[in-house]
Amino acid sequence: MAYDEKLAIRVRIALAGERANEKKMMGGLCFMVRGHMCVGVDKDKLMVRTGPEAHAKALTLKHAAPMDFTGKPLKGFVYVLPAGCGTQRAVDAWVKRGLAFVATLPPRVK
Repeated sequence: MAYDEKLAIRVRIALAGERANEKKMMGGLCFMVRGHMCVGVDKDKLMVRTGPEAHAKALTLKHAAPMDFTGKPLKGFVYVLPAGCGTQRAVDAWVKRGLAFVATLPPRVK
């Protein structure tokens, strides 16, 4: 299983109205907004880009964990464990956090 397709559908719904592109990378599926990674799906976990300033607070939220797919926690990104992204409402809230951070970045131009 590369990534949970049901979770990917919830992310697509949460991103409706946004100009998001999907990219298969890191063994999962990433959603790019304004040229920046915003959220993604890795197996059965949601990846959320919180940014460095909101990172510590995000980790205090229920079902959040450090994103450490390389063995070293990646600051500014968190995993949301399956129990925390089982409903559309939960995914919407996490995607909103990712969108809030990406909105602070300048658009990336190819």
